[in-house]
Amino acid sequence: MANNPLLSKSVQKAGVMLFVAWIVAFVLLFYYTLNFNWYASVADSLITNTLLALSCLVVGTILRFYQPKQEIVLFVVILAIVLSISVSFLSTYALSMIFSRYQTYVSFLDVSMPFRSIVLFVFLVWCAFANVLWYKLEEQSETQERLHTAQSLAKEAELNKLRHQLQPHFLFNSLNSVYALTIVNPKEAGTMITKLASFLRGTLKRDDEVWVSVAEEMEYIQLYLDIEKVRFSHRLNLDIQIDDDTLALCLPGTLLQPIVENAIKFGLYNTSKAILISVNVKLENSMLKISVQNPYDPEMKAAGGTGFGLTAIRRRLYLLFADSGLLQTAALEDNIYLTTLKIPQTYDQNNTY
Repeated sequence: MANNPLLSKSVQKAGVMLFVAWIVAFVLLFYYTLNFNWYASVADSLITNTLLALSCLVVGTILRFYQPKQEIVLFVVILAIVLSISVSFLSTYALSMIFSRYQTYVSFLDVSMPFRSIVLFVFLVWCAFANVLWYKLEEQSETQERLHTAQSLAKEAELNKLRHQLQPHFLFNSLNSVYALTIVNPKEAGTMITKLASFLRGTLKRDDEVWVSVAEEMEYIQLYLDIEKVRFSHRLNLDIQIDDDTLALCLPGTLLQPIVENAIKFGLYNTSKAILISVNVKLENSMLKISVQNPYDPEMKAAGGTGFGLTAIRRRLYLLFADSGLLQTAALEDNIYLTTLKIPQTYDQNNTY
């Protein structure tokens, strides 16, 4: 059911003012143009326009609760004809009873009845179509709002799904690492389990935070890197450079860890040598730019995995910013693989952009 425009106080106030002005205009018309006395002019204008106003309310009420899906024009025309004839007849009858002694005025009422009906019909048709248009626009607005709400809920649900999928994805890989360490180095395996517990505890605390600062995200990444350092020891070297002016900037939470995990996987899993993972965070063209570099061997097959990490990041970035080019990868010279993440700094707390 669409909202009734007459329920608005501003519309009611404007309607009352228009009604009074309309009555005054007709009083002056009858008095100065048709030379009726003030009594007849006021009575005619007041009775006729009051009945017309009531008819407009009837039209608005009917169209609010019922509008035929087809032949709405015919419905409006018939409704306007019935009401215009009724108003014309009732006003003429009432005025004839009041001014029965004034034969000249009564004769005028009889002669003007068809003209009154036409004028009332035109006005009621205009009123009816104005109501139809109002309710159609109101219905369209409500439909668009429901669609937008549904899309927002679907978008939020998918974002939450992607965020929660990243956690078991990382946990799966970490447990495999713990299992490997329990065989070759049980002591380091215990240390890694402790760090993993701290990492997951931090993940639970920030689960409801869609946006986090660079400083918070890098603390989170450091916990992850501590876990990987336990596993790979001296083989994993890190070069992390963060510009001070980026620490207060924001990015979607739990977004950088899969990228760093991907760099370590491709950099270390296929070699026994020590490698260097470089992470660079800076502000470029009003966008937060994060670059992650890792070496790779183009002749060796990549380590097995679900392939979920980067795919989830691309999807999540597209949902947040409607831009599929914010995550880019490229193979550089000297067998260096570069992953670049760009985060626009226009955001809010409701997963919208």
